[in-house]
Amino acid sequence: MMETANVHPNSLDVIKIVQLTDLHLFDDPNGSLLGVRTADSFQAILDRVTAPGYEADIYLVTGDISQDYSEGSYRRFATMAHQMKKPMFWLPGNHDDGPLMYRIFPSLHLSVARQIFCANWQIIMLNTQVYDNPCGYLTNEQLTFLFRCLEAHRDLNTLICMHHNAFKVHCAWLDQHDLKNSEEFVSLLQTYSNVKCVLCGHVHQENDFFNGSVRFISSPSTSIQFKPNSDNFGLDTCSPGWRNIQLFKDGHIETQVFRLPVGLYTPDWVATGY
Repeated sequence: MMETANVHPNSLDVIKIVQLTDLHLFDDPNGSLLGVRTADSFQAILDRVTAPGYEADIYLVTGDISQDYSEGSYRRFATMAHQMKKPMFWLPGNHDDGPLMYRIFPSLHLSVARQIFCANWQIIMLNTQVYDNPCGYLTNEQLTFLFRCLEAHRDLNTLICMHHNAFKVHCAWLDQHDLKNSEEFVSLLQTYSNVKCVLCGHVHQENDFFNGSVRFISSPSTSIQFKPNSDNFGLDTCSPGWRNIQLFKDGHIETQVFRLPVGLYTPDWVATGY
């Protein structure tokens, strides 16, 4: 499953990326998560990120593609993803059936590449899923894969993608389901000055900060949004969204979050969990 891919950007000076995360699709096209029809909100975002204007080189989907673990939800995603018309890479989240995804996605013409080379950058897709458990963990296999990628390509700026957050986001109910061996992961990164950013989903909210020289970023969901700085489960009033990222030749990163217009996809505000 450690296949590689090569992507040729429109410009060698900047790589344009769209991150989509936490889609929570169902087998049923009308499937709803806390009042939001997730296929509809994802389609609305797809229409925007594939419209003329930004012209992404790469789409990254950072987990929780499914909500019901169904093969139908993944087939729905594959059909919708072909609208992107550019290379798309994905990884599983805690709501996904990772083994099923790896089995069926090649037949649906979706790449299973875990290491992507693009100009003078490499993008490493790490699987933090613990099957049938909401927390995240990097197995020895994943850590060894990361080490080998970093060791072999010290000359390449590096973006690392995974589903779970490596640092607390100050939401007690969410933080109990973070990456459980984050100290080991962060310690490994400190050995490599070419690691520029770790990009994740999972928390359904924006976070953007540095730990040492490495930037850690999380992004809004294409479905429901979680309320920041909340000890107990709570939904935010922000709309479904996505993140644009620009990776520059000199190693620096610029990024912007965009959202759908307010009021289009309103969740059940009184929900106490999901």
